[in-house]
Amino acid sequence: MIDSIFNEKEMLEFQNLLKTHNKTITSAESCTGGLVASMITEISGSSDIFNGSIVTYSNEIKHQELQVKKETLNKYGAVSTQVVEEMLNGVIKKFDADYAIAISGIAGPNGGTKNKPVGTVVIGVMEKNIGQDIEICIFEGTRKEVQIQAAKYSLKKVFKFFQKTLDK
Repeated sequence: MIDSIFNEKEMLEFQNLLKTHNKTITSAESCTGGLVASMITEISGSSDIFNGSIVTYSNEIKHQELQVKKETLNKYGAVSTQVVEEMLNGVIKKFDADYAIAISGIAGPNGGTKNKPVGTVVIGVMEKNIGQDIEICIFEGTRKEVQIQAAKYSLKKVFKFFQKTLDK
């Protein structure tokens, strides 16, 4: 089921398109703990398209490494479109990439609230000159299943976003 979200064939196609168009990608991850970076680098030759990644699990590191404003974190919380937007801007600058993924969420089993239940994950993608697409997702399953779904969904999202930018 999880492979239906984004599979190795799609990853190869995505990476080949990035190579063909001389584009690079980076990621800023919180609840996925580096899974996106791991999935990208499982493919041989990914160093041609992958500049690097950062896991900013704590709010302090989000602020320190990605310049997420403390005011934004305090006002909206780490799991918010506002924080993910700032994570995207920070990581694309930090790694000088063309495309970025940013993820922040509640993988569980603890940490959920009425307004942000376990499985709530905010996923954003960005192209440095075109803009961003950020959405709030709700995934179900164990902690690991939520993390894997979030990582694969973010890769599918950035792949589709990339394909749309080719038309511009």
